[in-house]
Amino acid sequence: MKTFDFLLVLCTCPSGKTAEHLAQSLVERRLAACVNITSPVTSIYRWKNNIEKDEEALLVIKTAASSWPALEQAVLELHPYELPEIIALPLYGGNERYLNWVGENLCTD
Repeated sequence: MKTFDFLLVLCTCPSGKTAEHLAQSLVERRLAACVNITSPVTSIYRWKNNIEKDEEALLVIKTAASSWPALEQAVLELHPYELPEIIALPLYGGNERYLNWVGENLCTD
C-alpha cells in the first residue's frame, strides 16, 4: 500500500469506557489496526445554540482508506452521541514498516 492509502481518524467519546469499547470493537472487526485513547481532553463547542464544555476521550484510529466506509458505519452504530465527531485525515508519510503492519492487520475484503 502507498502511504496515501492510509487514514488517521479522530473521534471523541463521552468517557474512557465508551472509548475503550469502541476501540476494541474497531480492532476486533479489523477496521482499525490500532486505536490510541487520549483522556481526558477538554472540548468546547457549540451545540444547539449553547456553548458546551465537556471532558471527553479522544480516539486516534489508524486505518486504510478502503476501510473508511465500514469504519464510519461502525462508529455511527456504536457511538452514543447523536452526532459523533468522525474526522478522517489522509497520511502522506510514515514509517514504511509500521504502515505495512497497519495494512496487514486490517480486513482485506
